[in-house]
Amino acid sequence: MSFRKRVDAQQAHILSLRIAVIVLGAVSLFAFYGWHKAPEDLTVHVPPDLRSGSTRKWWEVPPENVYAFGFYIFQQMQRWEKNGDDDYQDNIERLASYVTPGCKEYLKKDYEMRRNAGELRRRERNVSEIPGHGLTDPGVLRVEEIGINDWTVNLDLLADESVNGERVKRAMTRYPLSIVRADVNPEKNPFGLMWNCYASNPQRIEVDLQASGVKP
Repeated sequence: MSFRKRVDAQQAHILSLRIAVIVLGAVSLFAFYGWHKAPEDLTVHVPPDLRSGSTRKWWEVPPENVYAFGFYIFQQMQRWEKNGDDDYQDNIERLASYVTPGCKEYLKKDYEMRRNAGELRRRERNVSEIPGHGLTDPGVLRVEEIGINDWTVNLDLLADESVNGERVKRAMTRYPLSIVRADVNPEKNPFGLMWNCYASNPQRIEVDLQASGVKP
């Protein structure tokens, strides 16, 4: 009888070991699946000025980065080097990875409207930030956080347009850009952000350019 109990105990122990092996195997497979699905690269947004140090959650985007992205993409979109008829359309396609699909359609319609109105033919266009009206301007909230994935960037810009080297238009405008998080294709858009056109209508502003150091 004692021998029978010893055999039963050994069989029970073997069964428990088998169950443990199965459980460990399942856990290992789950861990391998998670490791396989984990992204190879992780975008971390670091503020440009680290003199005082920076501690933040990896998914947070500093307002400085949001502002820099919005200004860079908008300036590139509005830069017509030789002929607005060609350059504006080329910019829309070249920067497609940095704008939302809805914004791309809006820009296409804006291009058609401007072209039909004769506002692009042979026109060169430069857009620059008005001195003193950048991110450090205390008079205006330049980056408004709408949500964890949504911001409004208020840009005060000076736009000059010329034909054959002669300026035909100068405008000072506040552009409320809508910027959204869209980390969908790091190969084509390493910023993980997209321009979603305008949060509201752009507004003309009055600025003393001479006081800002801008040549008339």
